Amino acid sequence: MRLSLLPLTLALLGAPLAQAAELSAPVQQIEAKGAVIKGRFDAPSGLQGYAAEYQGNALALYLTADGQHVLVGNLFDAKGNDLSAKPLDELVYQPMSKATWSQLEQTTWIADGKPDAPRTLYVFSDPNCPYCTMFWEQARPWVKAGKVQLRHIPVGIIRPDSLGKSAALLAAKDPAKALHDHEAAGKASTLKPLAQIPAPIEKQLQANLRTMEALGLHATPAIFFLDEEGRLQRQQGAPQAQILEKMLGER
Repeated sequence: MRLSLLPLTLALLGAPLAQAAELSAPVQQIEAKGAVIKGRFDAPSGLQGYAAEYQGNALALYLTADGQHVLVGNLFDAKGNDLSAKPLDELVYQPMSKATWSQLEQTTWIADGKPDAPRTLYVFSDPNCPYCTMFWEQARPWVKAGKVQLRHIPVGIIRPDSLGKSAALLAAKDPAKALHDHEAAGKASTLKPLAQIPAPIEKQLQANLRTMEALGLHATPAIFFLDEEGRLQRQQGAPQAQILEKMLGER
């Protein structure tokens, strides 16, 4: 699977900055189609710029001076500079990244690596997922060197016993060791699913799954990390070798 370098976005990030009553009719029509206005910004030639989020992407709107028409898309000057990039980054992408990262922090996760590692990655994983094990193995040099901490967010979506196995990891006396032993063993793992999942752990697993679904994810592993610019990125599936350093840093 290839690394997605598009900024990760979250569909719902609270109320829009401007209420519909404060917006002109053309902008309201864009809102009616599902766009959420996140802020306004200055634009040349009498235009009024609006930054919006639409279906997980940032969208630039430009209201004409007479207030009767709206243009949708990026605006470029005579030198080819994208005048929409900065306001969209500041008003849409950066807040989305922060909100999503905060949401990931609040999930129930199992730490793999030193807590003071300079890089942190969140990984939605299923105990029956071979590609989760593949990524766990790929990341060993960085984790062992203290450069990366993986935070595994257990879910149960692949097989009927996946939920019970995830529950067993969370219920273990030492969840980090239980996870390590399970992943290190691969197909020979002896991890047994819990026949009865304690209510608090079931609640945690349900919350993890809701977060995963809210982020539009349907498979594991789903890996989240911050790039060199501090932008939140995601990788679906075990990454190819040449992509690892983009995610984990230099060896």
